[in-house]
Amino acid sequence: MRALYFEHFGETPKVATLPDPEPTAGGVVIEVKATGLCRSDWHGWMGHDTDIALPHVPGHEFAGVIAAVGRDVRRFKVGDRVTVPFVSGCGHCHECRSGNQQVCETQFQPGFTHWGSFAEYVAIDHAEQNLVHLPESMTYATAASLGCRFATSFRAVVDQGRLKGGEWLAVHGCGGVGLSAIMIGKGLGARIIAIDIAEDKLALAQELGAEITINSRSVQDVAQAVRDATGGGAHVSVDALGHPQTCCNSISNLRRRGRHVQVGLMLADHATPQIPMARVIAHELEIYGSHGMQAWRYDAMLGMIEAGTLAPEKLIGRHISLSDAAIALPAMDSFRESGISIIDRFV
Repeated sequence: MRALYFEHFGETPKVATLPDPEPTAGGVVIEVKATGLCRSDWHGWMGHDTDIALPHVPGHEFAGVIAAVGRDVRRFKVGDRVTVPFVSGCGHCHECRSGNQQVCETQFQPGFTHWGSFAEYVAIDHAEQNLVHLPESMTYATAASLGCRFATSFRAVVDQGRLKGGEWLAVHGCGGVGLSAIMIGKGLGARIIAIDIAEDKLALAQELGAEITINSRSVQDVAQAVRDATGGGAHVSVDALGHPQTCCNSISNLRRRGRHVQVGLMLADHATPQIPMARVIAHELEIYGSHGMQAWRYDAMLGMIEAGTLAPEKLIGRHISLSDAAIALPAMDSFRESGISIIDRFV
């Protein structure tokens, strides 16, 4: 198979022909039709994720067609159109049995714990617990864009943040995760305030439903600016970037009894940010993490997409090849891209 891989962290990735994967007894092999390029892949390429063994094929947001099935797989067959949550569960531990596969005690993540989807084929174990059938009306590119960013934002806003119509949602960082959160918040009937440093991203946030935008470089105190604009602070706030400053701003801009949801990864030098704990205590703030979304929860998200309430295809910025991705992946620390890049040409 054609695949993008790297042999050392931080080196320029290469495109080469690598061995095709084989399904385990309970797994499948999926022919990848489209896969998203995500900042999480950049963290992996940098060596911030300790689960990665070298050499490595990244990629964790994808959709495709089942090409081979293991002997124990019953609910899926060759030819099925599917996607997979980027955090997949074993199906047997306490968390999986309670329906929380996104925090499985022995979870696996394509593109991190094993070779991922920047390739023509990817193997997925425990298929019965983790595969999601795709609606025939959904393109592979749209399905791939759900992967990590949209699905994680859906759980962050809907399940963790418990956002309701009429409430204020503050979104810090208008990349793929943040723009997804804005669209989902708007679909729930919330009022949205978007914060970023780039005017083009703020303009896109406004197109997708943000009522107010703030360029954090143009205000002295982001949290105060949000509280002023929303009449007391956000009910729910999401750090969609993953930086000590955006994390602190997101917590600080909440109104009393507000909910902060951390979606952006906090790794390496950013792993232990300072938190305004006195404010958390005095205002009874709630702080949540959000780590992917369970396969069984996809139905709610797919239902809103099929109803036209959500349109994740609007978040797709450009379509690229594997060779393009070899250049784009190392550049992801610059945050230049607006929208999600989709790899759908394996050359």
